[in-house]
Amino acid sequence: MLETEPLLVRESVLFLSLDSCRYDSFLRAQVPVLRSIGSVYKAFSPSYFTFGSHAAFWMGFTPGVVGSQRPWLNPKAGKLFRMSFAGSAGDDLDGFRLSGSNLIEGFRRLGYRTIGTGAVDWFNTDTDTGAVLAEPFESFWYSGNTWSLTSQLNWINSQLATVQPSQPVFLFLNVGETHVPYWHAGANWEPWPSPCVPFGGPYCSRRESRRRQVACLEWVDQQLAQLINRFKDCTILACADHGDCWGENGLWEHGVSHPATLTVPLLLKVRGKSI
Repeated sequence: MLETEPLLVRESVLFLSLDSCRYDSFLRAQVPVLRSIGSVYKAFSPSYFTFGSHAAFWMGFTPGVVGSQRPWLNPKAGKLFRMSFAGSAGDDLDGFRLSGSNLIEGFRRLGYRTIGTGAVDWFNTDTDTGAVLAEPFESFWYSGNTWSLTSQLNWINSQLATVQPSQPVFLFLNVGETHVPYWHAGANWEPWPSPCVPFGGPYCSRRESRRRQVACLEWVDQQLAQLINRFKDCTILACADHGDCWGENGLWEHGVSHPATLTVPLLLKVRGKSI
């Protein structure tokens, strides 16, 4: 099936957001498809909740590896997505130089087809807040719940089928299965009660949270094979927007500033070359 899907123009970009995925969960998981993108870096996200991180992403402030001098791995050294007037220039002349109010608009101005889909509530286009993140896209679909990857991928395929062969694509995918309650279609456990809720509770369990998030990530990896193959000669940035606390310092879930919520996996391939 993979070889029958047409590859995309080399300048196309896939931005993959694994919502709430902890760095240590990623290291534990068997995820050969995601690892085919490139090395896994321990990075720090610009925020500890979905809206804050993606608002920063839209300005080119993607997760960064602290202390690294390598452009793209550390946005301070050089941004992969450079917005006009977005801080010091850095060493990023080979990245994507964009104008406009955000990177999605920037890609549209360059002639890209901009497509996006989100699974968590911050992307709910029926709300004023969700509309902020979704508005810049030509086509955007909010899936309605956090375990909709199959439906999201079907929608993406329908959108890609309408793209002209010579037109580059900017595609954003927010994956919700790695978000609490850590559940995926067909899982052998029920989504509720969640093993991770704010302020803790009788069902909260670090061990069960880890088990479920890793299992969800491995399931997600299998579902993403076809999509990642279509972008194999293009640019792929895969990361989490934040992590979750699992009892560290008495904290649970996200929305609080803590190393566990800020430390995320980062994988990067630029124009077919793994970084």
